[in-house]
Amino acid sequence: MDTPIDNAPKSPTPKFNWESLRLAPFKRKPNTLQNVNVVENAKLTPLDKIAIMITDKVGSMGFFLIILGWTILWCGYNIIATQFPGLHFKSFDPFPAFVAYLLISNVVQILLMPLIMVGQNLQGRHSEIRAQLDFEINEMAEEEVTVILKHLEHNTDLMIQLMKHLDCKISTEELRAVEIERKIAEKLLEQKPSDLAHKPAADPTG
Repeated sequence: MDTPIDNAPKSPTPKFNWESLRLAPFKRKPNTLQNVNVVENAKLTPLDKIAIMITDKVGSMGFFLIILGWTILWCGYNIIATQFPGLHFKSFDPFPAFVAYLLISNVVQILLMPLIMVGQNLQGRHSEIRAQLDFEINEMAEEEVTVILKHLEHNTDLMIQLMKHLDCKISTEELRAVEIERKIAEKLLEQKPSDLAHKPAADPTG
């Protein structure tokens, strides 16, 4: 006797793979960033370090005050000793020529000028490395923000499909919140890559 069709074994319904709703996981690039100060200091020779140190000191207010005080004392003493002989001060650099003062000043200037230029070149190289590092960080930030926006858009689509399936009612406040998020996403997409790394998104309602 044949088995009724209704009693025939039914094939199990395949389970839905919920993990298929996920986007592909974001794979970050290997972190190749380095501390620019450590990298640059490792390349400096002892003479380079001396040039940078002198450049920093010469470009400070302390060095300016030292030069100003030395000039006032040197010139002031020799002017008084020359113009007022009754004080019995001995002038070692008579006014108004100041030959020794001019000689020392010129020698200092001649020695400092190339040394400061060397220090500025080294500091400029340091700034270029820092700028390149900032560019790489901005590129990484742009890529990560783009991935975040894609995930938000994907999650929004899934939520809309779920709410349609459940026939959910949406309140006015929820519609307003969705509209605000949409405007924020549009503003983020319009910003430049460099702005994405440094500027927070502005509130479109403000």
